[in-house]
Amino acid sequence: MASNEPALQDPPTTEWVPTGQWAPTAAGEEWNPTEESVRPVRGRHRVVKQRNGLARSSTVLGVGVIAAVGAGGMATAQDKPPVSISLPDTITDNLPDAKSLPGVGSLISDSDEDEADAQSGNEAPLTTLSIDSSADSGADATADAGEALRARILQQAEQQQAKVDAEAKAAAEQAAAEQAAAEAKKQQTAAEAKAAEEKRKAEAAAKAAAEEAARKAEAERLAKLAASYSLPTSSYTITSTYGQAGSMWSSGYHTGLDLAAPTGTPAKAVHGGTIKSAGWSGSYGYRIVLELEDGTEVWYCHLSSMTVGAGQKVGTGETIGRVGATGNVTGPHLHLEVHTAGGDGIDPMAWLRGKGLTV
Repeated sequence: MASNEPALQDPPTTEWVPTGQWAPTAAGEEWNPTEESVRPVRGRHRVVKQRNGLARSSTVLGVGVIAAVGAGGMATAQDKPPVSISLPDTITDNLPDAKSLPGVGSLISDSDEDEADAQSGNEAPLTTLSIDSSADSGADATADAGEALRARILQQAEQQQAKVDAEAKAAAEQAAAEQAAAEAKKQQTAAEAKAAEEKRKAEAAAKAAAEEAARKAEAERLAKLAASYSLPTSSYTITSTYGQAGSMWSSGYHTGLDLAAPTGTPAKAVHGGTIKSAGWSGSYGYRIVLELEDGTEVWYCHLSSMTVGAGQKVGTGETIGRVGATGNVTGPHLHLEVHTAGGDGIDPMAWLRGKGLTV
C-alpha cells in the first residue's frame, strides 16, 4: 500500500496565539489551544504541533472525523449489513489526539483508564470501524414494526366492530322498545275499547233496569189509582175523540170524548168528589159537573136523568145519572169533558189512562 505519510518537519520556532500575534516558544514546546483561547477561524489555516517526532495535519484530522461521522451514521441503520472502514497504518499513527481538539475534548470521557491509554500511546488504531447491527437484527426490527402495525390495525378493526355492534344493539333495543310501546298502546286501546263497551252495556243495563223499575212503579201507582178511579160508563162504543174536526161542533172541533150507549145506561163518578152543578145546559142538554179534590172538573153531558144535586159528596163508581140524548145530539151517548183547575180543556181519554184506566 502506498504511504501517504507527510514529510517530517523541523519544530517551529513560533506559533500563532489567540491574540493574533506570533510569539516565540521554547524548542520542543507546543501550544495546545482550548475553547477559551481559540476564536473562530475563517479561511484556510493549518495548525501544526510536534508529537513523537511526527507532524499531523488538519487534512488527516478531517479524514478521521469524516470516517467517524460516517461510521456513526451507518451504525444507526438497522437494515444494512455491517460495513468496515479501513485506513492505512501510516495515517492512523499520525491522527491527532481527540482530546486536544477545540470543542471535542469536553465530549470525551475523562476516566483514568482512557487518559492512561492516551498518554502511553496504547490507544487502539483507527483501522476498522464496524456496525454491530446485522441482517438478523434488521429483520427483527422490521418484524417488530410489522407486528406493531398489525396489532394496531387489529385494534382499530376491533374498535370499529365494537362500535358497529353497539350501534346494532342500540338499534335493536330501540326497535324492541318501539315494538313494545306499540304493543302496549294496542293493548291499552283494546282495553279502553273493552272498558267503553262494558261501560255502555252497564249503562244500558242500568237504564233498562231503571226503566223497568219506573214501569213497575208506574204500574203500581196506576193500580192504586185504578182502585180509586172508575170508568164513567160501561157497554159503550167510542164514536168521537178529543180534537176531532167537524162542522157539527160550534167550535169547529170536538171538545170531549163521546161514549155511545143505550139510553138509561148508568153514568158513574170517576172519582170521589163534590157535585159542583147539576141541570140543563143548552146544547149540552142535562149536564153534571163533578169537582175533584185537586180542582179538576169532569163534565157529564146529554144525560137523560140526574140522581144527584149541587153540593153533594159522591164516591168513586157511584151512579150520578143516566145516558141520554138531550141537547144537540144525533143519538144517545155520554159526552165526557175534563177541565183543569184553571179551566183549560184536556183530552179525557189520556186523562183516564193516566189514572190507570183502560178506555
